Amino acid sequence: MEKWLGILGLTAAIFAVTYQYNKKFLDWVRFQSIGTRDYIVEKLGVMFIEVDPQHVLIALFGASFGLGAITFLLMIPNYVPGLMLAGFVTTIGWKIPKPIVQYLYNKRIEKFNLQMIDALSLMSNGMKSGLSVIQSIGIVVQEMPDPIRQEFNLILSQNKLGVTVEEAFINLANRIESDDVEMFVTSINILKETGGNLAETFDTIVLTIRDRIKVEGKIRAMMAQSYSQGMVLLGVPPMMMGLLYTSDPEFIAPMFTNPIGWGVIILIAILEIVAFGVIKKLVKIEV
Repeated sequence: MEKWLGILGLTAAIFAVTYQYNKKFLDWVRFQSIGTRDYIVEKLGVMFIEVDPQHVLIALFGASFGLGAITFLLMIPNYVPGLMLAGFVTTIGWKIPKPIVQYLYNKRIEKFNLQMIDALSLMSNGMKSGLSVIQSIGIVVQEMPDPIRQEFNLILSQNKLGVTVEEAFINLANRIESDDVEMFVTSINILKETGGNLAETFDTIVLTIRDRIKVEGKIRAMMAQSYSQGMVLLGVPPMMMGLLYTSDPEFIAPMFTNPIGWGVIILIAILEIVAFGVIKKLVKIEV
């Protein structure tokens, strides 16, 4: 009886707080959802993946509140740990799609930068043989795979619709957030205004990109060991918990049935997240 009275009191308190601050909460949820949805739609659109914004919003709610509700139902009758775990799952489900899309976008930029070496070499050779910039871009579209084929084909399409070459390249720099692309676009626009040898400039850019890639490769090789060591240390607490749970369930049972144990689990999760962020910052070096 006391247990059900406690649950009823907790429910009433949550309802009272929700009723008191429902407008602020709904405004916050609306801001978070619309902002995350628009970010995902925008990044996918830049990657030439067209999605319905409404479908993205539904997927966000399903991955967060939907999975959170399922988690809570599976934890019944352990209401308090179930509520905490459901809140954690809901938060992760809401936050994780954005970094996943950002990761895919960064991988696409990385692949684009690698393809620029061959693309600029093709453009340089084409211009040395007497072709114009637009004709050289056409060769890249014919010979190169995605994503550079998609981006350069969009430049050609915009130029056919009346957009100047300079504006089309500026649009490319806005879509591809890369120092190499910025250097490439700036070089073309300056040389088209002042005059100069674009072919030689492209050869110089190719050498610069190759040198940068070599430096980045050396840095990644040097930092890979430190990163792997950090990940191993992060995996120690959950591995120890899993080992104890399989070898002696009664010994670790209070971690899941006692409020102090719940607090310890929450503290461990927070420290793990903070440690992961610190490791990411330490091993990341901008070139």
